[in-house]
Amino acid sequence: MIPEQIERKLGRILLKVEKPGRYVGGEYNSIVKNWDDVDFKVALAFPDIYDLGMSNLGIMLLYEQVNNRPDMLAERVFSVWEDMERLMRGANIPLYSLETKHAIRDFDLLGISLPYEQLFTNVLTLIDLAGMPIRGVDRDETYPFIIAGGHACYNPEPMADFIDAFVIGEGEEILLEVADTLKKMRGASRYEQLEAIAKIQGMYVPRFYDVTYNSDGTIATITPNNPIAPKRVLKRIVPILPKPFTKFLVPNIDTVHNRAPIEIMRGCTRGCRFCHAGMITRPVRERPVAEVMEAIEAVIQATGFEEISLLSLSSSDYVYVHELVDAIHGKYAGSGLSLSLPSLRIESTSTDLLDKLGDTRRHGFTFAPEAATERMRNMINKYVPDEQVIQTAREVYSRGWRTIKFYFMIGHPNETLEDVQAIANLCKAVLKEGRKLVGYKATVNVGVSTFIPKPHTPFQWVPQDSQTQVEAKIQLLKRELREDGLHLRWNDFESSDFEGWMSRGDRRLGAVIERAWRMGCQFDAWMDKHHHPTWLQAFAEEGLDPHFYTTRERDITEIFAWEHIDAAVHKKFLVDDYLMSIKGETRVDCRDQCFACGILPKFKDIRSQTAPESWECPPVKPIGERKRKEDDETIRTPNVRLLP
Repeated sequence: MIPEQIERKLGRILLKVEKPGRYVGGEYNSIVKNWDDVDFKVALAFPDIYDLGMSNLGIMLLYEQVNNRPDMLAERVFSVWEDMERLMRGANIPLYSLETKHAIRDFDLLGISLPYEQLFTNVLTLIDLAGMPIRGVDRDETYPFIIAGGHACYNPEPMADFIDAFVIGEGEEILLEVADTLKKMRGASRYEQLEAIAKIQGMYVPRFYDVTYNSDGTIATITPNNPIAPKRVLKRIVPILPKPFTKFLVPNIDTVHNRAPIEIMRGCTRGCRFCHAGMITRPVRERPVAEVMEAIEAVIQATGFEEISLLSLSSSDYVYVHELVDAIHGKYAGSGLSLSLPSLRIESTSTDLLDKLGDTRRHGFTFAPEAATERMRNMINKYVPDEQVIQTAREVYSRGWRTIKFYFMIGHPNETLEDVQAIANLCKAVLKEGRKLVGYKATVNVGVSTFIPKPHTPFQWVPQDSQTQVEAKIQLLKRELREDGLHLRWNDFESSDFEGWMSRGDRRLGAVIERAWRMGCQFDAWMDKHHHPTWLQAFAEEGLDPHFYTTRERDITEIFAWEHIDAAVHKKFLVDDYLMSIKGETRVDCRDQCFACGILPKFKDIRSQTAPESWECPPVKPIGERKRKEDDETIRTPNVRLLP
């Protein structure tokens, strides 16, 4: 269907849907090229609605990089909401790009962002609404080549049936290599295209691997069936971060995060054992202050955004954090610009940074102890004494904040009800300190999520809490946190159960995903849309036990579904760290001591000529007794408006 036909049909249905601005394109700063003048076309998809996808920094980075090439174009596509899907199917309108209204079927390459597992069924809807077979084996070279990348692709196996190839690692360089390869392979068979893509370091083609299973359901072997396919697919690492993206598209409607994000640092050296992002984004790379300042000014000039978020996994570990905050304050104080600087550590310097930012509203302050007893913090390698948490609370309240928000996890390995009771005790103690300083205006908001063991982390072997365990812990917290000034929010068990299946699932889950999707499942990230009984029915009809993927403890020698995906951190390092956790031993920040996780040697093999000196690990020391680092606590700051 040609764009003119799509636009005519859209004219008849857009006024019948919620928020038609999601589906029209034409945003300020969007790039529209002449379709006929460009040789290779890329559709970039975020498989959730426009309101969420427009805030995705990864999509914007790739959008700019492809469109910088005169021989290529990139256009965007998002999932459509249920009302729009019904009308599109009824009017026979295929899924289309926002920029030129071309059918996705007409593109050469479809790149899908998968930052989290709850988007899996939306991917199937997206492919189907585009008029394509959902399974890769049913798509030949006449269809767009489909790739997917993002954090959820570090275990790609549950989606292996539906995606032609996965990006393992960072996508800034690899997308253009894939596009160039496919451009040269135009006219070749799909199998030949797959072979060419498999030669690109960091690309995983699931069709080139066979999996066998033991009688107990565990994996026996993962074997390449094509000589081109490597035994292990090593993740792709961008050696030097590209210039920050600044020409953000100004959305047609309010979005969930209506601000411009600028990444100041990628990677983390803290080694929290539960943290998937901290393990898979190594090594640390930092942007110079001048580059960040130039980016802020460019964003303001190009977009008019009044709020900017400076992104990293651990902002207080950014070497130039004080210099950056001073520079921002010196230039923008009194301008009305809002900034958020997430993930600061609980230290006096963190509150100093907030003082420098000069916030006058002081609505709330957020930090994440994750666990409330020192025993549990040792286990997860996020050690901080209770007294330091209390002292930080005093400092926050004394500077005028009225609300502190805590983030905790329940379900950590070997957690007891006494550890959960400690969450309530700590929150009450913090509220008591707040009332001494700001009276009854002091509040403590408590967010509790269920721990989900993730691939490529030291906790990938541990069982996830059962429904009985989770519900007992939530009931305890609900009972203990009834006091005025304490507010509790928690994740429902079903959402965590679902994420647990998909996080550590194998490729047999593809049949479950497809069956659940055909029974109506999609938008599983939306609590009111996720239908757990349907998923349980899909498991039963496919003859699989969902508990096999969640509440079962793994043997240390078990072959994982992601065994052939190399995140560049040695499995031996993860095993050692897991065994240390059982003993309650901690590791210090690996900026202070290298533990030979494996990331730097593998990185230097790939990009030895470009590794900056700042990436050098300190000398490896004998592990011996672990030093407890008392500043190992995360703070997420509120948005800060720079006023006079």
